[in-house]
Amino acid sequence: MKNILLAVFLLSLTFSSCKKEEPIYGVNDVPLNLIETNKTKLKTTNQYVAILYANLFQTALSANEIVEIQKLIESIGDDQVAHEVLISNFMNEPDVILPSDSIMRANPEFFITETYKRFLIRRPTEAEQTYFINKINTNNNISSELIYFSFALSDEYMYY
Repeated sequence: MKNILLAVFLLSLTFSSCKKEEPIYGVNDVPLNLIETNKTKLKTTNQYVAILYANLFQTALSANEIVEIQKLIESIGDDQVAHEVLISNFMNEPDVILPSDSIMRANPEFFITETYKRFLIRRPTEAEQTYFINKINTNNNISSELIYFSFALSDEYMYY
């Protein structure tokens, strides 16, 4: 009987002493300011052309020209290639409004912020800002035209 009581006592000590207490962490609720663009609707070809033209020339494109460009894009078949050709043609126009590379390099932070506002209608995050500033400062081959081109081809630019 003593052996049974001793065994029960030892088992109860073993199971009660092995119980691990869960740590309590003091976590404060912090509101996160996520960049949530809520851009879920794909721009139509007409919308894309009109907005792209307005962003590059700071003026509106006529309805007839939009329809002509839409027909050209549809005739190519591959939207990505068509957009690249369209942007390239717009960039070669004499009336396109692009900041000079010297202005871009003089104040890359301002250039990137204005480019985000112009194309994506929002401010860049710190990570985006830092990425582009580093690209501009470390690569002499980066031009304002190339950055505008990349923004006009970005996935986010395709949506509103």
